[in-house]
Amino acid sequence: QVQLVESGGGLVQAGGSLRLSCAASGRTFSSYAMGWFRQAPGKEREFVAAISWSGSSTDATDSVKGRFTISRDNAKNTVYLQMNSLKPEDTAVYYCAARGVTTGQYDYWGQGTQVTVSS
Repeated sequence: QVQLVESGGGLVQAGGSLRLSCAASGRTFSSYAMGWFRQAPGKEREFVAAISWSGSSTDATDSVKGRFTISRDNAKNTVYLQMNSLKPEDTAVYYCAARGVTTGQYDYWGQGTQVTVSS
């Protein structure tokens, strides 16, 4: 079992930056690939970015490439999402998730943190 707690959300003007953090507790954090997802009002949850267990491999959806960076610190059991050049369309609740080693699915989710970008 892995418990995930996101933080760092808030209100920011367009063009600004935020860094989200996701602190993990429970089973060995470094065993899990991690992802960030977001859900805007009235829309389905969508993939934002992911990082391998070692941090050597990352991926991101096209709409955030060049603006968002995912990283992790296994010594601190934390994964980050650095968000730069924010746009109003980035407004959403952001969730971090851990991908199960055996299932290959995102089995564990945090409660989410709200990011609001004003124009």
